[in-house]
Amino acid sequence: MQPNILILMVDQLNGTLFPDGPADWLHAPNLKRLAARSTRFRNTYTASPLCAPGRAAFMSGQLPSATGVYDNAAEFPSSIPTYAHHLRRAGYYTALSGKMHFVGPDQLHGFEARLTTDIYPADFGWTPDYRKPGDRIDWWYHNMGSVTGAGIGEISNQLEYDDEVAYQTKLQLYDLARRKDDRPWCVTASFTHPHDPYVARKKYWDLYEDCDHLLPEVPAMDYADHDPHAQRIFDANDWRSFDITEDHIRAARRAYFANISYLDDKIGEILQVLEDTQQEAIILFVSDHGDMLGERGLWFKMSFYEGSSRVPLMISAPGMAPGLVTDPVSTIDVCPTLCDLAGVSMDEVMPWTTGETLVPLGQGASRDTPVAMEYAAEASYAPMVSLRYGRWKYNRCALDPDQLFDMDADPFELTNLADAPEHQGTVQSLRAKSEARWDLDRFDADVRASQAKRWVVYEALRQGGYYPWDYQPLRDASERFMRNHMDLNVLEETQRFPRGE
Repeated sequence: MQPNILILMVDQLNGTLFPDGPADWLHAPNLKRLAARSTRFRNTYTASPLCAPGRAAFMSGQLPSATGVYDNAAEFPSSIPTYAHHLRRAGYYTALSGKMHFVGPDQLHGFEARLTTDIYPADFGWTPDYRKPGDRIDWWYHNMGSVTGAGIGEISNQLEYDDEVAYQTKLQLYDLARRKDDRPWCVTASFTHPHDPYVARKKYWDLYEDCDHLLPEVPAMDYADHDPHAQRIFDANDWRSFDITEDHIRAARRAYFANISYLDDKIGEILQVLEDTQQEAIILFVSDHGDMLGERGLWFKMSFYEGSSRVPLMISAPGMAPGLVTDPVSTIDVCPTLCDLAGVSMDEVMPWTTGETLVPLGQGASRDTPVAMEYAAEASYAPMVSLRYGRWKYNRCALDPDQLFDMDADPFELTNLADAPEHQGTVQSLRAKSEARWDLDRFDADVRASQAKRWVVYEALRQGGYYPWDYQPLRDASERFMRNHMDLNVLEETQRFPRGE
């Protein structure tokens, strides 16, 4: 019998806060209970530290250079199979509640049902432009207002959204418990928190009044002391227009931690419905990318530093033992892992899929293949690539000096060893692996072509009548509650769980 699958996805959750499940000081009792019965992957990396490219890679098992989803306004092609396609083809009911940041007219990508709209736009309006390095697109680029404006809020755009995501997920699980459908199911609940803006309800804000972690471990550096890409991130975030104080930093981090606790409550509610309705399911918890949270003075994502690129990943599944795995893995491994757990073959597409199943790692095996990351979106002027291989992280970009970090000896990535004479053998080996995987000139040309075409299409479609691609959830009121084409006796019996006598 194929297992049910529940995927719990969050947004911009820093994986360094999950060294072995949630850090002890985080108020996250539900996630800690889930961690205790899960295989926990300490060193999980996003395929790309930005929402849309990271999520398309997570769903497909392919890097952005293969999907073409380079940034937050790049179309996810309908022809690329996702885990929702693979599972649905094998007889699963597949549903999405919440965010996945699909760009383009296909807003399902294999899901049979989508229970909410997305929180972000589905069109090409957020396309970067490598032809104009240094230009800020002010109406959608991040700026530091998320930090200076941090604090308490009882409702916000993001809170409204995640309240609905949790509600629709719970209602879906109730429906699955009482429906006349023998198919296994895969439900994905995808939240937008703890993504900035850093605004949290007072109930959760108060949990961190005496928190010892409200300042970053690596304080802000002078602009000139940062590497070239970090400087580009500062410029893209318009840092010169803001005076960031220690109080701002404390408030932003406090609200971020508070929103982890808010998510923990929402996840607890969902897991309680599973328990109350006696439904068993594999449970996978993951984030799309991280958040620098003020480390080195950087915020948000867009870099290969640990705070931005490392994410939590936990899998509770039969055949995968609870415990800690320290081998580096990737979010592109999720798709083949889900198919492996469900007994679904990916053989027909594996020649084009770079993810690897994680099931053997939950059974005591080890892995020594490099983990790859790519970035070709805002704050970059050329594609950037990275390999995490054993203890090493090697970063390469045509515009910048190479970077090599020893993650065991230097977890905060403060010392670039790329020019150190004693590490030239490592540099040469990793450069060869990187060059074998990526042709940066070709990558750059592909990104520029995509950007240029999308700018033409976006500007054209904004002239005259406009038909939005945003997903419109359908609510057929004539099929809800009690209507005269329904038998009241049958309705009351089938809509109840557990059923009456």
